[in-house]
Amino acid sequence: MSNPVTQFQILSKDPEATARFYGQLFGWTIDANNALGYRRIDTGAKDGLQGGIWPAPPEAPNFVQLFIQVDDCAAHVAKAGALGAKVIVPPSRLPDGDELAILLDPNGLSFGVFKPH
Repeated sequence: MSNPVTQFQILSKDPEATARFYGQLFGWTIDANNALGYRRIDTGAKDGLQGGIWPAPPEAPNFVQLFIQVDDCAAHVAKAGALGAKVIVPPSRLPDGDELAILLDPNGLSFGVFKPH
């Protein structure tokens, strides 16, 4: 299995203002109607990645995060750890059934690995 980048996420200290800005700038549809209040972005395009907006933790700056699809979250988290990554959120099952983990690479860049249900 290849491991494509399948989604982006914008972490923002003011997610509502961020959603308004990108929605107005690019005509994106932003939907927060889900179990976690996550603001899903629909870019309206068939090409490219879809994404979302999530509140940044108080100690974190605003940033963009990539999500890479994998066939086994736990195995990739273990491999990333062996390569020097740090686990921020261990593999967890989301309400929609997807599995997700968030890591910091050895240079401190945050990224996610996920397995769709």
